[in-house]
Amino acid sequence: MVLPGLLLLLLLLAGARWLWGQRRPSNLHLPPLVPGFLHGLQPHLPIYLFRLTQKLGPIYRIRLGLQENLEFDLSLGDYSLTWKDHKKLSRSALMMGMRDSMEALVEQLAQEFCERMRGQAGRPVAIDREFSLLTCSIIWHLTFGDKVSDSTLLHTVHSLVQDLLQAWNHWSIQILNLVPLFRFLPNPGLQKLKRLQEGCGCIIREQLKQHKDVLVEGRWKDMTDYMLQKVDEQRGAGRLHEGHVHSSAMDFLLGGTETTAITLSWAVAFLLHHPEIQKRLQEELDLKLGPGSQLLYKNRAQLPLLMATISEVLRLRPVVPLALPHRTTRDSSISGYDIPKDTIVIPNIQGANLDEMVWELPSEFRPDRFLEPGRNLRTVSFGCGARVCLGESLARLELFVVLARLLQAFTLLPPPGGALPSLQPPPHSGVNLSIHPFQVRLQPRNRASQDQGQKSLTE
Repeated sequence: MVLPGLLLLLLLLAGARWLWGQRRPSNLHLPPLVPGFLHGLQPHLPIYLFRLTQKLGPIYRIRLGLQENLEFDLSLGDYSLTWKDHKKLSRSALMMGMRDSMEALVEQLAQEFCERMRGQAGRPVAIDREFSLLTCSIIWHLTFGDKVSDSTLLHTVHSLVQDLLQAWNHWSIQILNLVPLFRFLPNPGLQKLKRLQEGCGCIIREQLKQHKDVLVEGRWKDMTDYMLQKVDEQRGAGRLHEGHVHSSAMDFLLGGTETTAITLSWAVAFLLHHPEIQKRLQEELDLKLGPGSQLLYKNRAQLPLLMATISEVLRLRPVVPLALPHRTTRDSSISGYDIPKDTIVIPNIQGANLDEMVWELPSEFRPDRFLEPGRNLRTVSFGCGARVCLGESLARLELFVVLARLLQAFTLLPPPGGALPSLQPPPHSGVNLSIHPFQVRLQPRNRASQDQGQKSLTE
């Protein structure tokens, strides 16, 4: 009885919302409106929305529940001064990490990861979980300092992050975006989400307390030290406070764990389907990078096929296929259409990456497209404009180092029986474009053959 009642309420609210929408001034030249309001229930939503462009053009309006949105590859936002200061704080902390310790840390943890994988050589490995633990360890270390010596704490944090993301993607939470009034109804899923947030928040608060107890003015060993000092410098004059440091730390953990791990998993899946490209990548690594040499990201141009492969994986499987909703700050227009103030704008990143006007055979995995001379192809997988992903630099560094070390040390093989992973995401992936869990065999490569590399990236 509850579900039919909710559906009836949704229909009534949608009808009321439609009638209210008719009050919009009729002299506006608006983009075409897609009929219906349950589009958010469609499987493979980004692809469904992309196909609508073939009928309606690149700009159209769509109702997702009670919300009317403008679908377009455009990034607009309502930026408060506090939001700008908070983003600047987070960005500067990440840049500080990139400059001081990030690359060495990722290299060290990637090497340790490969050594652990040697202990499972030849056996099927759930690589998606292993990548997730690795990326969680990286972001924890960058945010809070010393590597997690207590494996129990790392696994606790990792489990909390996974549970939080799973709870966030549950239908009982996602429906709140479609029908905000449901926030006032009993919702066990929402209560669970709040409990998980509080559990993760307790761990972060304890870390902030420990950092404050030993903080030395003018010195910082991690991003938390840096942010705490920057906030303290603005005390009484700035808009930020310790709560913003807590929020940034939470964002780093949630945004920096599964996103990169999923992309690494997609890369492995594509290479299992394309062993000829995996072989070429290993030849490139053997030629340019000796097994004992340091891997420097600044010399990444010397590994063009690896960089092209990363770009192609990001193009085909952007981990956040629909950018977070933005809101226009004033009346404007584009391509002859009026865009009223407070319009919600949702860029379809995956759709842009599959546009046949830009990409030849866009659905095929072809890293060599990024190696074609005279072409400067770029994806928008990390967004664009003022709301570009803060973690892009870290994510690209992790993808480069982890894939290089993994392919240098192992040949990726399917598990016994030859079952290859699916290259289609689950139909309802949520915010992140997740991948079906799969296993891979890691066959150690002959180190002697790698010693034949003719030069090192450190030369």
